[in-house]
Amino acid sequence: MAITEGIPIKDMIHAKPYAGSKGAVLIGPNCPGVITPEEAKVGIMPGFVFRKGNVGIVSKSGTLTYEAADQVVKAGLGISTAIGIGGDPIIGTSTREAVQMFMEDPETEGIVMIGEIGGQYEADAARWIREGGNKKPVVGFIAGQTAPPGRRMGHAGAIIGGKEDTAEAKMRIMKECGLQVVASPADIGAVMKEAVR
Repeated sequence: MAITEGIPIKDMIHAKPYAGSKGAVLIGPNCPGVITPEEAKVGIMPGFVFRKGNVGIVSKSGTLTYEAADQVVKAGLGISTAIGIGGDPIIGTSTREAVQMFMEDPETEGIVMIGEIGGQYEADAARWIREGGNKKPVVGFIAGQTAPPGRRMGHAGAIIGGKEDTAEAKMRIMKECGLQVVASPADIGAVMKEAVR
């Protein structure tokens, strides 16, 4: 679990394959960690926000992980596991890999996928879901909908570099791939509650 942010890309180019060669799963860098409520927490997530349940959360943003968990709990559901994958340009576990873990997890019935501007992680995950990975409902949200092109927002990886890196493009791709996309994190819980009925 690499909570530290801003690890040099040159270092991550070596660290990521090295961890994989040892059979380790690297989460982060620049992540809040992983929590399975009432079982285990590794990282800096505020455990009191999370209640045991059947919704998995994968998010680039630590703060939005907590907000999504709160919205899911307020909707009368709970969290199976939440994975904050991190927001640096190179991270150990991608959105697609985390979504796949949730698709294969018998305790997870629905998935919240939170992304942000920059990079291809969300588009890759959405396309993987469409191409046969979609066994469970997925509610998606993309942060940075008002970000100006070319400006980094928050995380080191959150910079619009191509036409599919914008929030609008990612939300469109997610919808085209069958995900239920919300415009505000405040809607995550209600939409997920309907999705897992």
